[in-house]
Amino acid sequence: MKKTAIVVLSDPKTGSEEALGRVFNALAVAYDCKTKGEKVVIIFQGTGSRWPEVLQEEDHPAHSLYSEVKDKIQGISCGCADVFGANDLNYDLIKENKVPGTSGFPSFVKLQKDGFTIITF
Repeated sequence: MKKTAIVVLSDPKTGSEEALGRVFNALAVAYDCKTKGEKVVIIFQGTGSRWPEVLQEEDHPAHSLYSEVKDKIQGISCGCADVFGANDLNYDLIKENKVPGTSGFPSFVKLQKDGFTIITF
């Protein structure tokens, strides 16, 4: 079975079409994988750790798509949530990569060893 890890790095605070396009495409890839029966996980990292709170707003253009794939969200980078002030902590905080001076980050090495292809948006 193919495995895909989608990492969202774009920042919703920019309010740009590029940031919206990146998260929209990330969610679309996750939806494609999910509906084709492939294993997929979504990780919000960097300033992307702010997206879950924004995507929960029912009037957001990507809300419907987000609702379809939110069960595939593995979590939010703990270190990034600390630094960038992510307020939605309804998801697991990922801290497998114990980077000194931080509360931890997702481990891309672990994802690769577990057979995931990593795509960043």
